[in-house]
Amino acid sequence: MGQKDLVTNRCLADNERYSDLINGIVFGGEQRLCSEALQEMDSRSVISQWLYKYGHKGRQMYRDIIKKVAFGINFAVIGIENQNQVHYLMPLRIMAYDVAEYERQVSKMRKKIRRNRGITSAEFVSGFGKNNSLYPCITIVLFYGKEWDGSRELHELLNFTDIPKELREYINNYKVHIVNVAELNAEVFRTDLKQIFRFLQCASDKKKIKELTENDSAYQALDEDAYDMMAEYSESFILKGIKKYYGEGGKVDMCKGLQDWAEEERAIGREEGIEQGIEQGIEQGIEQGIRAFVQDKVEDEVSEEIIIAKLVLRFSINEEKARDYYRKYH
Repeated sequence: MGQKDLVTNRCLADNERYSDLINGIVFGGEQRLCSEALQEMDSRSVISQWLYKYGHKGRQMYRDIIKKVAFGINFAVIGIENQNQVHYLMPLRIMAYDVAEYERQVSKMRKKIRRNRGITSAEFVSGFGKNNSLYPCITIVLFYGKEWDGSRELHELLNFTDIPKELREYINNYKVHIVNVAELNAEVFRTDLKQIFRFLQCASDKKKIKELTENDSAYQALDEDAYDMMAEYSESFILKGIKKYYGEGGKVDMCKGLQDWAEEERAIGREEGIEQGIEQGIEQGIEQGIRAFVQDKVEDEVSEEIIIAKLVLRFSINEEKARDYYRKYH
């Protein structure tokens, strides 16, 4: 599991966000479930019983997020899969996840059923009572790419060439629920999912990001997990740098960070060395600008840590390199 998956799972697994996500996607923003209705589940799924019959070991799979959700006196199992790129076997993959969940439920019942007296031979063989039932399982795929051009149901994966129409009707289908984040109506969400999805929908447009963060005060005190998710999907080095120097108490001021970055970027643009570096593409020109900047700040008695932080943001370099420049020119 990559860093992007870890950050996204940590953010969306929060019960407040998870319930908000389901309410927004499934119920159009209507508050049909609350965070208190959620129960944690093991994200590991194992398809075991069928495979063991044929001498194979169970195949363990890891889901991104899965929770048990109470609706009245009943439950549903709802899983979320985060997908950064198209998976052309998604119907088969999701079908396997859901089957594994039903198999998990059955395996918990099987021993209990077989210990009961008075069950029929059919119930003993099945390990499932005539009047037993399973919790329904739903899986939603959140897609963060531009366009999903893969299959949305099992039948789209099958080659029906010359297969008689009458026979096709006997071939079961399995549909998957693909939700494209770029097309979501972010306004239906009540948690910071609204800010997350609005940001991701314009992450490639700096002008829109500036307008967005300036016009919504929520970006001035973002939860750290929410901020991390935005930074990962925007793939912005600057955003990751801002968090370190504009975060406090588990909150990050994205608005202030972006404003300072923009102001410093303009100021550096006036530096002769930077102008030369940008226009001519000469690394030496950029380094001259860095040297002038460090020396000016040292003369102004600015602290070492602040100078290094400013270097990271202004010149889009990492902290280690910024420290090297500081030692070299101070």
